[in-house]
Amino acid sequence: VQLVQSGGGSVQSGETLRLSCVASGFTFSGYEMSWYRQAPGKTNRDFVASITPTGDSTTYIDAVKGRFAISRDNSKNTMYLQMNGLKPEDTAVYYCRDHFIGTWGPGTQVTVSS
Repeated sequence: VQLVQSGGGSVQSGETLRLSCVASGFTFSGYEMSWYRQAPGKTNRDFVASITPTGDSTTYIDAVKGRFAISRDNSKNTMYLQMNGLKPEDTAVYYCRDHFIGTWGPGTQVTVSS
């Protein structure tokens, strides 16, 4: 299993970013996928959002509801996280994770300045 992430970067408060996670090595369309983040100085990775295999159901933490949107394109084995209205408290390293065997992506830095 391999997860390759792209996107992220440094933006101002209120701006937008989109993260991508391309999966290989398993039947992507058969498994739920999730995004996590690890804030500066924190040792744990916190759940952010998840999406069912067909994309018909999504789950978000309260802190990102209405601002972030998780989606997937099973034809491209790719999951996305559209992040709108970014806030400084969204600053973190963002990781994708599969629900097949729990592989983590390499992480991508998102930095939001006020």
